[in-house]
Amino acid sequence: MVRRGTARTSLDDLSRGTNQTGVRLYNERLVLSLIRRHGSLPKADIARRTGLSPQTISTIANSLEDDGILLRLDPLRGKVGQPLVPYALNPRGAFFLGLKIGRRSSDVVLMDFIGTVLGRIHQPHPYPTPEIIRTLAQRGIDELTPALDDTDRRRIAGFGIASPFELWNWESQLGAPPDVLEAWRQADVRADIAGISPWPVYFHNDGTAACAAELVLGNGQHGDDFLYIFLGSFIGGGVVLNGHLFPGRTGYGGAIGPLPVPNGSGGFQQILRSASIYVLAERLEAAGADPQMLWREPGQWGDLGQPLTDWIDQAARSLALAAVTAVSIIDFRTVVIDGAFPKSVRADLVRATHAALAEFDLQGLAPFSIAEGTIGFGAREIGGACLPLLANFTQDREVLFKENTAP
Repeated sequence: MVRRGTARTSLDDLSRGTNQTGVRLYNERLVLSLIRRHGSLPKADIARRTGLSPQTISTIANSLEDDGILLRLDPLRGKVGQPLVPYALNPRGAFFLGLKIGRRSSDVVLMDFIGTVLGRIHQPHPYPTPEIIRTLAQRGIDELTPALDDTDRRRIAGFGIASPFELWNWESQLGAPPDVLEAWRQADVRADIAGISPWPVYFHNDGTAACAAELVLGNGQHGDDFLYIFLGSFIGGGVVLNGHLFPGRTGYGGAIGPLPVPNGSGGFQQILRSASIYVLAERLEAAGADPQMLWREPGQWGDLGQPLTDWIDQAARSLALAAVTAVSIIDFRTVVIDGAFPKSVRADLVRATHAALAEFDLQGLAPFSIAEGTIGFGAREIGGACLPLLANFTQDREVLFKENTAP
């Protein structure tokens, strides 16, 4: 039987991050994660897939419905016996703020329980500063949350931050003056935002956060083990193992950027110097075009001509090498590629990467696929919003779904 706390989950509990009560309990997280994976499920299917008793599932589903976390949908009719009543996540069951700190632009979003972005503030800048980020976070609180009524505002469960680690170490690529780099060295952005946020604050590497968004909100077609690669100003990424985010011992799991690839002159360079968007920006500038278009409208680049074609070709060869290297170490089923660019560019890059695999001897490797990500250019800030969602509303690492019992 599921063990519940002595107190029911209340809206006040949700506003504090649902600490130790209600949806934080193991079996409730299991049910919520399973319904999120499948969209909606009747109690009988949940019981069969989890191995929990029908009585336990009924207790959990009824409780979560009472708490406003689940919605009871219309009965499924037309089958023998009693109509099955599916349950789905309530979009207004919880809300989350997410902040991405980027090299050329930063964003803050308000997201609901099923991943719909309800509001966004996009802030281009020549380089980020701690003050710019504090101001943007405050704007997110002041300008986005008033769209919610009082009841919904009490359901905000956290503020997640997705940021590159050690920004002060990227002097040449960031283009910031020494005093700004030193300000980042001294800054504690999590503590700064915690000082203005009424909700718990979560912090993680931006690549890992984007990977979290793909894991929680993606189409679920990548399998339980995948390498996620995100091309922003710098390339980054994350790792999913056994259906769980794997940040590694220091939070750099799947960072990708330092991976050595050929430099074309008989030596090696880090992959970030060939498969990052700042490299495309340099190509555009050399061709006399304005590279700022890449940051102003990441979803609409327009026709960038030969510089984009050449960059895709160069990046794809590096990504193919990264994929083969990663799969040689961990038996990933899928290598997922996403980035801060239009969907058409993502599709072209995935096709080019798949074609580049033909240059490699893949003997000894199990078949794997190169797939497009599903979140797109907003994956990092959405991933930031997913951090409190993961912390409060998903199953623990030890939970195993009994999918083999499902039809």
